[in-house]
Amino acid sequence: MKAIINGKIVLKDRIVEDKALLYSDLIEGIVSKDNLPENAEIIDAKGGYICPGFIDLHIHGYLGCDVCDGEEESIRTISKALLANGVTGYLPTTMTVDMKVIKKALEVLRNLKDESENWDGSQILGCHAEGPFISESKKGAQNPEYILKPDAEFVKEYADIIKIISLAPEEDTEDFGEIRKITRDTDVVISMGHTSADYDTAVKSTENGVRHVTHLFNAMTPLAHRAPGVVTAALNTEVSCELIVDTFHVLPVFYDMLWKLKGRKLVFITDCLPAGGLPFGEYTLGGTKIIYNDIVCRLEDGTVAGSVLHLNDGVWNVYKNSNIPLYECVNCASLNPAEVIGVADKKGSLDVGKDADIVICDNNFKVQKTIIKGETKYDA
Repeated sequence: MKAIINGKIVLKDRIVEDKALLYSDLIEGIVSKDNLPENAEIIDAKGGYICPGFIDLHIHGYLGCDVCDGEEESIRTISKALLANGVTGYLPTTMTVDMKVIKKALEVLRNLKDESENWDGSQILGCHAEGPFISESKKGAQNPEYILKPDAEFVKEYADIIKIISLAPEEDTEDFGEIRKITRDTDVVISMGHTSADYDTAVKSTENGVRHVTHLFNAMTPLAHRAPGVVTAALNTEVSCELIVDTFHVLPVFYDMLWKLKGRKLVFITDCLPAGGLPFGEYTLGGTKIIYNDIVCRLEDGTVAGSVLHLNDGVWNVYKNSNIPLYECVNCASLNPAEVIGVADKKGSLDVGKDADIVICDNNFKVQKTIIKGETKYDA
């Protein structure tokens, strides 16, 4: 038995102080600091925050490694590096590249998924396939050469590893035939993303199987008073919504409003590119040159390509720039994403009986220790 003392315990509905968190490989409970079990191993949080492990549903790479490399070593490097950001589980994310490249990346993730449950890195919880079934007019940094029409058979073939598939619903048949097949035959979460759909099409797609929205506001039709678009459909329906919380992709002025409208359906992501964790410079994404400067990456023509955000910093960005309680900011990076991909029975909060995936942060939310299933995997 282990006990974390001298910290602020971040639960899903409050923050508890002057208590100790007990854990083995599972969360065992919260007790008075004067009532610790005999022989418990003591860990001092030094006045910082004790949080559930963070879950990133959308991340393309880190430290120069790209999920679409299709290389085991790249995934191992990404997984290990993410521990320093408090990420205990994640969805490595592919993009719109040649289908052969996508399939190779998915097969690598399929082969590593079970091993990742016990390795010295963040756990692979599945994959997020962002494309190739997208709209060319909202392609962003995706390569239009490889855009395809939605294909349920592809998704079904890899439904054991794909947790989320991002697609443009207007590119499906008029009656959303492929979306309905995916919904009928798999548990894959269908997400609207890189889409030029109008409001009516977006809403109808949610009635036929779409349950999630990829990086809200970015690469989709906007909210306008006579052309409501995908953004309005996302806010007006029960879909969960990703938000890149680097303060650039969506300005902080929206944080309070989005939380009031979406609540536990709001999910913080990084959309981090291979340039994450590296100095400013030129890198690649899916074989395309990107330029990293300040807090954003761009293509050579200036198109915004993604972020280099650390998820712990994203949580703090929202907390410092909104009136949202810290525990709800943490939920947006732990419990809420766990709910989206169906693992909230085991992960996402410090409830008794869940996996002991724990992050200790200092009072500026920098990660001091990352614990997965009770084992310390990172110590600053």
